Amino acid sequence: MSYANNDVAKSFKALHVPGDPIILTNVWDCISARAIGALPSAKAMATASYAVAEASGVPDSELTLETNITAIRGISRIARELKKPLTVDFQDGFGDNLEEGIREVIKLGVVGINLEDYGRELLDGKGDLYSIEQAQDRIRRVMKVAVEEGVPDFCINARTDTLVVGRALSEAIERGKAYLEAGANTVFVWGGKERGGTSRAEVEALCKAFGGRLNVSLVKIRPGGLTVKELSDIGVARMSIGPQLMLKSQAFVAQEAEKILSGEL
Repeated sequence: MSYANNDVAKSFKALHVPGDPIILTNVWDCISARAIGALPSAKAMATASYAVAEASGVPDSELTLETNITAIRGISRIARELKKPLTVDFQDGFGDNLEEGIREVIKLGVVGINLEDYGRELLDGKGDLYSIEQAQDRIRRVMKVAVEEGVPDFCINARTDTLVVGRALSEAIERGKAYLEAGANTVFVWGGKERGGTSRAEVEALCKAFGGRLNVSLVKIRPGGLTVKELSDIGVARMSIGPQLMLKSQAFVAQEAEKILSGEL
């Protein structure tokens, strides 16, 4: 019997409103899940795979389905206890384990995922973007499992790495539209740290192209990012912060420990 139910999925989907977006402050373990999930202002919970991987002692590129599921299992218990919808970062779907993994997280109560179009095992393990048709097929396969598990309103936030691999914004728009057509609820166009993320002009173009069904990374770890108000005014439907809270908490713990170890406290 699945812990997830379509009422929870519907309530989560309803939070994605262009111009009045859902804001997700991503978690990575049970401690962060309880701290964030207990906040009345946290309307839903989300994981970030980079942070989950770091908390598990491996780089994001080596996060396995099993390790991800282990983290999700504990976080999902807290989400159910706090009665908060939970969406999880599912990377590229873990290759051929896509359906198996989706079925398992739905049974844990998860009502949405991030699904990337950058396949880590493509091109002899070097990684590359799935073709648009392949990426659409993977979205449809996820939704087929969700329907079978009784959660037809399961939410897919389809991430495209088009800009990160050096391709044009026009392709990101083409891919995003195709992913929405295939059943995704929103699209996340990752700008990447190396290129400085996505510019305001890019966010505006993407938001217009997708009818507001856009997820944007809210940059809080360094100055210069667009604010919640600015992104809301542009009309996005969803904001998230990825591993930024984990990185900031890591630095805080190190600073406090150094004060204790050096005799300052």
